[in-house]
Amino acid sequence: MTPGELAEILGEPPAPEGTWEHEAVYVSAAALRRRVPAGPLAERVRALDGVAGVAVGGRGLLRIVVSVPGELLESFEPVAIPEPGWPDFPRTWDNPGFVVRYGHARACAAERWAGELGVAEEGFRPELLSDPYDRGVLRVLAELPGRLVSRDPGWETYLVRLALAFHDAHEHAPAVPVGDERPGAVHTARVRLARAVRGVLMGPERL
Repeated sequence: MTPGELAEILGEPPAPEGTWEHEAVYVSAAALRRRVPAGPLAERVRALDGVAGVAVGGRGLLRIVVSVPGELLESFEPVAIPEPGWPDFPRTWDNPGFVVRYGHARACAAERWAGELGVAEEGFRPELLSDPYDRGVLRVLAELPGRLVSRDPGWETYLVRLALAFHDAHEHAPAVPVGDERPGAVHTARVRLARAVRGVLMGPERL
């Protein structure tokens, strides 16, 4: 199940809710905005593969739980976001431009190192992106469809949040084998995640 499939039924992108550390949740007020009964709309969503549950709240708000949040990467496309006017220096964590550009460089490095260490490109298994750090990145990526159609997407804050989530994942749930670890399917999945981050953040390939 992808956000695009949900949007086709809802008529608009759903919004991710919560941290996704333990449960991946989207919410949608589509029934209210479209002035349609929430019950039948919920049933259509519930019939999608990958939807673990749908609850109808006050005023027809739908709360949608998905089984495998990593599936959003199966239809993910890079986006062209205008780079904010951040200065190049100082290259410290106090500079949001550095945070974002370093995140992009790290995503590029993850792909590069994965190729050198024999991580397979094929065989993406989205269910392996189950670590809280992986899910933290997925949670921020899930905001993209809604922000792309928003009149006020708030890109500067969003880019920093995505970069920080990826920095955490890069350090605690790396996309490449560490030490004597052998490359496996989880690394293939994390390289796919890094590729998605690379397609959103901007900056040089090396920093």
